[in-house]
Amino acid sequence: MKKIGIMTTGGDCSGLNTVINRLVLGATNRGWKVCGIVDGTDGLCAQPADAVALTLDSIPIECARLAGSFLHNGNACKMNFETAAKAGKLAQFNKILKKSLAALNLDALVLVGGNGSFSLAWLNREIYGDLSLVCIPKTIDMDIPLTDKTIGFDTAVNELTHYCDQLLLTARSHHRWFIVQTMGRECGRLALNAGVAVGADAIIIPEIKFNVDDLVAHIKNVGRDYGIIMVSEGITLRGHSGRPADMIARKLTASGIANRTAFPEYLQRAGDTSAGDRILAAKMATAALDAIENRETYVMTALRGNECITVPLSEFYAAGDQSADPNIPEICTSNAYVEPDDPLLDVANQMNIYIGQTR
Repeated sequence: MKKIGIMTTGGDCSGLNTVINRLVLGATNRGWKVCGIVDGTDGLCAQPADAVALTLDSIPIECARLAGSFLHNGNACKMNFETAAKAGKLAQFNKILKKSLAALNLDALVLVGGNGSFSLAWLNREIYGDLSLVCIPKTIDMDIPLTDKTIGFDTAVNELTHYCDQLLLTARSHHRWFIVQTMGRECGRLALNAGVAVGADAIIIPEIKFNVDDLVAHIKNVGRDYGIIMVSEGITLRGHSGRPADMIARKLTASGIANRTAFPEYLQRAGDTSAGDRILAAKMATAALDAIENRETYVMTALRGNECITVPLSEFYAAGDQSADPNIPEICTSNAYVEPDDPLLDVANQMNIYIGQTR
């Protein structure tokens, strides 16, 4: 009888509990045992590892729609990759993780995480030894190479769209523009998708250069005195500091345009999991379990069109733009961004949305 482990790492998002439920359901149907590792790699630092048995009673299907992770994603009070790196104890930390995993007697481990977690797993693969390591991509940022979708992205777009729908009502009532700052780090996919969905009049993302004077001129020529300007948190404005939304707001105010800033913050990582994310979670859980049955290891599930496949972690890491992790300088993460030929950019242009210098 196989025994598999599940852990969720990195930032939380909707869909994590759905994929845990689908993994447990599929594993149970195969006659396998399942354990959940609490707090991800942080929980592996405990001696013994902080792990719990998972059954269909542990995470009932009616609760699988809830946001967050029943297994938690990390604990700042415990040792982790970041604190170990700062203390110069990364090698010691890796040995602890390997020892804890060995003590659990797992045949396979399913790591549900983002590009940082996957990059760490690939670059420190000695931790996992002879385990079958299968990764499932989740992030609201959609910055993971080689997959068309990540768990959590669809729900985040829906939550952000709903948030902006409500803002538009008060914006119209007060003849006011709202600059909404989204999450996404250096990737603008969340802002781009939600901006097109809500009908924003401008979408500013890190991947595309923009001229703030052109932005102001565009807003003045829209033909109404209210609307949404979507700004990704990763943008910069030369000669200015502070939060991106505040920087844009100051420019609008100086031009006589009434405005307010809005920061949905962690609401973007909440909300009942959308049907799209639930279906994706089921597909990826099935692909992960099939990979374990086929004795695959160091692979990531990936959506290609309507099909869920597995790709080697080595290919994931090589395919992205590699940059130093801001919290772990010794490690480079593999990142995906909005490409210049992204069809949604053309859609935005056709909708007369200002998106910067795309032509």
